[in-house]
Amino acid sequence: MIIQKKSLADIVAEQLRQQIAEGVYTIGDKLPTEPELMKTFKVGRSSIREAVKLLVNMGVVQVRQGAGTFVAEVSDANGGSINMSIADRTELDEVRKILDIAIVEKAVARRTEKDIERMQSFLEARKANAKDGLLKECIKADMNFHIAIADATHNRILADIYRSASLHLLSEFNRIYDGTDCFINSQSSHEKLLRYIIAGDLKNARKMATRIVEEP
Repeated sequence: MIIQKKSLADIVAEQLRQQIAEGVYTIGDKLPTEPELMKTFKVGRSSIREAVKLLVNMGVVQVRQGAGTFVAEVSDANGGSINMSIADRTELDEVRKILDIAIVEKAVARRTEKDIERMQSFLEARKANAKDGLLKECIKADMNFHIAIADATHNRILADIYRSASLHLLSEFNRIYDGTDCFINSQSSHEKLLRYIIAGDLKNARKMATRIVEEP
């Protein structure tokens, strides 16, 4: 059997992808410049550019000419231009219910203190932005809270599937919401969900995850 050695670009791409999964960089965040990445990973410019190209092909990041490289937003990701119809929303809700329950089940069993800190941070940002009427920031914090739960499963495939689905959900939220009242009203449910995850209460965590998906 031939063992294929990973290139420097592959290694850098994997490490950047892991940092994004861990929330070091979240949706819409700008990555460090090429010189900064070269210094961080101790590799040449060509390896950094190839690594970024790999992440672009995976739909993880998007290069904006003259601006830099950003963690992919819904309009930048592969397939993110899908036009959501009423039927699409129904299908999305079905997928959300399946995925949310799945990630909650695994997160309850596998969450670490670091995972809990990330979830708490995003949930606090969600609350503050909702209170201040900052819709775009509130939606982003909400997405990152649920992505943090997915990351707490420590199942890369499951987390990636959830992250992909969240891109479509982000598009839908931006389309249907014109204020933060809904997020203010659902804050309590999200706080209860986090408490159940921290407590390892699988039964109530599953119930709350289902309730959140079904909330208007």
